[in-house]
Amino acid sequence: MSKFDFGVFIGRFQPLHIGHEHVIARTLEQVERLFVLVGSANVARDPRNPFTYAEREAMLRSAFRHEVAQGRLIIAPIDDHLYSDTAWVTQVQRKVRALVLEHGNGHGFQNHGLSDFRVALAGYGKDASSYYLKLFPEWESLQVESQYGTFSSSDVRQRYFQRIPEVPAAILSAGVADFLREFMLGETFKALLEEAEFLAAYPAQWGKGPFVTADAVVVQSGHILLVERGRTPGKGLLALPGGFVNPAERIRDAAIRELREETAISDGKGQIPPAMLASFIEDARTRVFDAPNRSLRGRIITHAFLFRLPERRKLFSVKGGDDAAHAQWYRFGDLSPEMLFEDHWAIIEEMADL
Repeated sequence: MSKFDFGVFIGRFQPLHIGHEHVIARTLEQVERLFVLVGSANVARDPRNPFTYAEREAMLRSAFRHEVAQGRLIIAPIDDHLYSDTAWVTQVQRKVRALVLEHGNGHGFQNHGLSDFRVALAGYGKDASSYYLKLFPEWESLQVESQYGTFSSSDVRQRYFQRIPEVPAAILSAGVADFLREFMLGETFKALLEEAEFLAAYPAQWGKGPFVTADAVVVQSGHILLVERGRTPGKGLLALPGGFVNPAERIRDAAIRELREETAISDGKGQIPPAMLASFIEDARTRVFDAPNRSLRGRIITHAFLFRLPERRKLFSVKGGDDAAHAQWYRFGDLSPEMLFEDHWAIIEEMADL
């Protein structure tokens, strides 16, 4: 008889490797059902998160076909909340609660409440990134020792994203290895490789920081002004107008300058002058976004300014400039996190109260 009714295992699986599979297999020996929560399910592809949720779900399904078919392994996505552990923990708690009630009362348990089930959080506390194991004291801890050393998904990615890619089949299940071989033949791999090479060379050219940037969160009549990035990194992704602060420039002035350079924002009579744009800034809503890993380029700390333009039926005109491929107004309801560069979705959520 299993020790626990349900287990929870959280990871990004970028990609899935035999270390992850070992934890899953050992946990399944002690739980009736295991929820595998796939993190960073809502982000754009980059060299740190190259594979989509659907691709990682397929990796897990291929490695645990029997357990998935039996309903003992349930896979679900969880989103990033880079600037709020509380929001992330709340999301996980709600996800697990829904899954427990769905799979508990529907599969072998009848008319039980959440408190009637024993839930264990599985993990192996490999490094500081596993701090989340301490965020759920209401669940019991199920520690699984790794028998495969200290390699990680980042080791796989480092060997994979290079001019002569290596698919380390010895630490990958057959289905994952096959997927990586096929993936490296496509255009998406080429774009990620270009970005990985750019990021690897970045510190040698510019240093590791910290750097200071300014971003403009410009809203008007239910819309937000975004630019499409025209260069690596994040080429083709949407981003807030913004950039690096010049040595002799105030951060606030940098946000206004970058907004004008990248969008040529105009009221129809001509480009809006800096002083008028400054009058639209809500000083009380200025925020600093400083998550250490917010950018793969290095330690970049950004200051975001909320520009609330007057409500009107005809939005101010914009066009792309500088390193922006184009500038455009977007309805908030048409956006999703995977469309945005780096942590810009998190900034928009915080600044625009989404």
